Amino acid sequence: MNGRRRSAASVLALAYAALVVYASLYPFDAWRWPVAATTADLVTLPWGPGGDGFDLWSNLLGYVPFGLLLAIGRLRSGSSLRAALAVAVFVPALSSYVLEVMQAMLPTRHPSLKDFALNAGGAAIGAAVALLAHRAGFVDGWHALRQRWFERDSEVGLVLLALWPVGLLFPAPAPLGLGQVGGAQALEAVSGWLAALTTQDAVREAAGAASAAAAAAAAAATAPAATAVGLSPLGGVLITALGLLAPCVVAFAIVAPGWRRLAMAFGALVLAVAGMTLSTLLNFGPRHALAWITPWAGPAVALATLAVLLLAPMARGVVLGIGLMVLTGLVVGVAQAPGDPYFAHNLQSWEQGRFVRFHGLAQWIGWLWPYAAIAWMLSRLRHRG
Repeated sequence: MNGRRRSAASVLALAYAALVVYASLYPFDAWRWPVAATTADLVTLPWGPGGDGFDLWSNLLGYVPFGLLLAIGRLRSGSSLRAALAVAVFVPALSSYVLEVMQAMLPTRHPSLKDFALNAGGAAIGAAVALLAHRAGFVDGWHALRQRWFERDSEVGLVLLALWPVGLLFPAPAPLGLGQVGGAQALEAVSGWLAALTTQDAVREAAGAASAAAAAAAAAATAPAATAVGLSPLGGVLITALGLLAPCVVAFAIVAPGWRRLAMAFGALVLAVAGMTLSTLLNFGPRHALAWITPWAGPAVALATLAVLLLAPMARGVVLGIGLMVLTGLVVGVAQAPGDPYFAHNLQSWEQGRFVRFHGLAQWIGWLWPYAAIAWMLSRLRHRG
């Protein structure tokens, strides 16, 4: 044994790095070489405009998780403290510098030495927090807790659970309705993956029903969308219930049957309420923070609770098969949700002004989370076979 461990923090750091790239180079169009600029001019960053307090704090705090995750990931992987801190400071700083240079080629972005300094400082703060957490025993304590609660090779599942509340911040056509981008092509691909799995004897029974559900979902996605504005009560109940069940089935796939699964499900409910409330607050203000609680919220929670109680004692293989049907049903329901003028208004507010700074972070997670969860469950079914 070489003492090296796989860490969920490393996977999260990689995902966070991709989101930093997206946020720094958005909207990725109209690339051009700056007029009359030499290579030396390009790599020499100007100090940049003053900016307001929001700009300063967002550049500083935006890189704190990057440095924190890198440091914890390296420590959990067996690196020395000095090496982990060096990586946690140097990698974000280098990434920030490269991205600032690339911003000179985008007409809507402005490179800034000040932004680079704030980014590097934020990464250093994150590394320092990781150091303090390590010295206080929190990192080792988390590892011990993870060994008690979760099965081996649960890193990707934990990352999915950590990213799910972030996806809730992006406006959705229905409460908890992640996976808005989809349609027939994506659902047909899911159906094909499930059909391929059914050729393996060990997983044929678990994946067969999910494959059939995905095939039907793909056909349903090609049907014309409803013309009425807003969801029907039944559609709202089903989408919300499936949206709440989605993180539960992911958690149940990495947690042994028993009371811990019920605790994870309760945590998902708490995060769902917090995430949707914060999303509504950001869009409509504090007075309307609870406007997302529709008349079908109560029945949806009751339906999801019943499903959780039935799933809690089931074996992981069965949970994976049912989880695939839950996630596929969620994607289908969201794809068929009719247009809503309030949803369009929310999107417009996110894609303009300051919300654009968080556009990539929440949008891509909200769009792709169910598909990532489906792919992960498929891989686990394949390994079990």
